[in-house]
Amino acid sequence: MSEDMRVAWVTGASSGIGEALAITLSKGGWAVILSGRRVAALEAVAGRFSGPSLVLPFEATDYDALPAIAETAIGWRGRIDLLVNNAGVSQRSLALDTAFETYRTIMEIDFMAPLRLTQLVLPHMVARKTGRIAVVSSLAGKIGSPLRTGYCAAKHALMGYFDALRAEVELAYGVQVTTVTPGSIRTAVAANALQGDGSVRGVSDQNIDAGIDPMVAAEQILTGMEAGQREIVVAEGAELAASQLKPVNPELLFELVAKEGARLAAARTAAGAGFRPEPAKVAQP
Repeated sequence: MSEDMRVAWVTGASSGIGEALAITLSKGGWAVILSGRRVAALEAVAGRFSGPSLVLPFEATDYDALPAIAETAIGWRGRIDLLVNNAGVSQRSLALDTAFETYRTIMEIDFMAPLRLTQLVLPHMVARKTGRIAVVSSLAGKIGSPLRTGYCAAKHALMGYFDALRAEVELAYGVQVTTVTPGSIRTAVAANALQGDGSVRGVSDQNIDAGIDPMVAAEQILTGMEAGQREIVVAEGAELAASQLKPVNPELLFELVAKEGARLAAARTAAGAGFRPEPAKVAQP
């Protein structure tokens, strides 16, 4: 294999969007580093590749271990051309029912962890004056959606950090920054979401189950990157409409999502201690 082969590092690569991106990149001739917590799942994904791959497992918030992990990734083939910050966790709980520690966990995983990994890879790209850093945020990084106060906060923070980072490094150092804002993608994101007490939800929801196929999403994301898009929206239907409505008529959007909030509040009151929030049938970002 050529040592000049482009190298991509994908976090959260054991399933969902990360798995689809890793597979699509490998098919496109990239050498791919796959990271996540589940070693067997990462190895299973790597087993589908015909090209070079490196399974590099780590815990996203193990900040003490991250410098050595980044050195290993860069040293594998002497370069990182694309870092995809994809690992994350979602949420399904109302603010009234969400513990402070659950908010802290979501912010650490979804915001501080990709920020730290970016800090460790960025100097390498700046020195080479080339590279791309991508982050998989969410439409929840653009729209405040019920049941996701912590998730929205973390994803909004990602958008702010990476938009500002782009302004600092794009023209000065030739490092591209891409933000990705998916809507509902058919993954385990809802089943793996945290409830108010920090426990894992354990079941999916109908919006995610009816979402975009991850391989379709990966193709859209990588096509957008190749075209030089700075922000890539991957959504359809009501979610796409919501993303388009926010810039032109935010008051109307606020009214629409408030109605969903009112529905959930009423359901919470009716259910009492047994309340288990379920999103409305119309997909929420």
